[in-house]
Amino acid sequence: MSTDTDEPPVRRRRLGSSAARGRRTTPATAYGELMAPQIDRADAGSPAAPPPAASADEPAATGVADAPAGDSARTEPTPSSPARSAPTSRELRQDYALAAGMFIAALVSGALSSISEAYGEQTADLVWVIPLSVGTCLPLAVRKKYPITVAFVVCASYFLGVSFYIPEMFAGNIAMFIAIYTVGAWTNDRRRAAAARAIIIVGMAVWLLVSTYMSIGDAADDAEVVAGAMSPLVAFMLLNWLINGAYFAGAYFMGDHAFRAALNRQSLQRLTRELEEERELAAEQAVALDRVRIARELHDVVGHHVSAMGVQAGAARTVMATDPDAAEEVLKGVESNARTAIDELHHLLDTLRDPSSGGATPSALHVADIAELARQANAAGMRTTFAVIGDTVPLTPLIETNLYRIAQEALTNARRHGGPHAAADVRLRWASDAVELEVTNTGRVRAGARPGIGQLGMRERATAMGGVLHFGRREPAGEGAVERSGYLVRVSVPLGENGQPTGEGRR
Repeated sequence: MSTDTDEPPVRRRRLGSSAARGRRTTPATAYGELMAPQIDRADAGSPAAPPPAASADEPAATGVADAPAGDSARTEPTPSSPARSAPTSRELRQDYALAAGMFIAALVSGALSSISEAYGEQTADLVWVIPLSVGTCLPLAVRKKYPITVAFVVCASYFLGVSFYIPEMFAGNIAMFIAIYTVGAWTNDRRRAAAARAIIIVGMAVWLLVSTYMSIGDAADDAEVVAGAMSPLVAFMLLNWLINGAYFAGAYFMGDHAFRAALNRQSLQRLTRELEEERELAAEQAVALDRVRIARELHDVVGHHVSAMGVQAGAARTVMATDPDAAEEVLKGVESNARTAIDELHHLLDTLRDPSSGGATPSALHVADIAELARQANAAGMRTTFAVIGDTVPLTPLIETNLYRIAQEALTNARRHGGPHAAADVRLRWASDAVELEVTNTGRVRAGARPGIGQLGMRERATAMGGVLHFGRREPAGEGAVERSGYLVRVSVPLGENGQPTGEGRR
């Protein structure tokens, strides 16, 4: 008897396929998916804001296949009635080999039974063993495709063989056991599986009861039969019933057990695939977020310092002929900006080269350095003031770095887009439970301008701190006041104990 609990090998789906996750994760999509809810809240009201084909009676997938034609056709499965996967080509080839082996065994068994005259003088001719073997063994080749049909054909063939005293019963017994077992192991419609086996077992029980009655009648006139409740004939009949009961019960319950074991394995394989997909998706998202972070840091470093160097170099070229001393001072500022940019790039590269640090490398940027940003903006030709309001409180390195970068980006944008006569004002407001950074400028504002990479970076930094970011045209000072020109960037970060953020960005 062969085992039928082997499942088809799991085919691993790559996450790049549309079936796995619908689309590929890129830095842009990862950023958009993570940032969209926070951006919507922060800027509300802001003006600048194929499986294998199913066999005849085995649906190929759980809960999705229509009822196929065949003896195991069933109504559309529901989640409460899962289906076993269709047999693989390898399993079908194994059944072909099993049927051929059983057929040869039946022929050998029939020849030996004929020689030994298994049924005495009533034994049929040996030639009848061939059609009997065909009926009991060859249908096993398609037992997993048509389990119920095969079971009825095998059992009917065996019944006819015994009824006409054809000298082969041993291979037929094994074939009938396998057929009944297969009904329980490979029929997805459990009601039909139970009904089919019940019909076979009841039919065999009736046939056995009739055979028992006829045997008792034939032996009634035998003088050698011993009277009594436990005569040899009665003992033989009881033993025959016990053997048949164990035979059919074993085929029934072993088939059910094989079906349940197959479903459990399918469930474990499905969970394994899902976990593998989630692991790969998480890894791709981590890579995408790292790329976003690196792009943001490079933009902050290169954009600010290169922009400042460009403005200072232009100013030095303008005054070099008339005021060499002033040009020299401006060029010193260019040199200082270049050195600072190189130092920040080295710090960023050191962080990337050391994966064991997990991003915990101490930052060289602090809130106190915002005053130096204001001084550099003044040196670049944009009049800038800086004020601190309230008493300072300790902040985490994350908040200090992000506030510095937001101030840096706001001043860079003011210098690039505000025009030659723009002035900037930077204010850092402290409270016991929050810190607020505000950068305003009096330069021109382009109508209908879309947020750029720098503004997206500011949004992401504000969200990482659990803060709220607002940027856009400056609003009037009060009701009835004259509209003010310029641009405003304001970020507010709620604080908990020890300068920890209390918003969504807290980890």
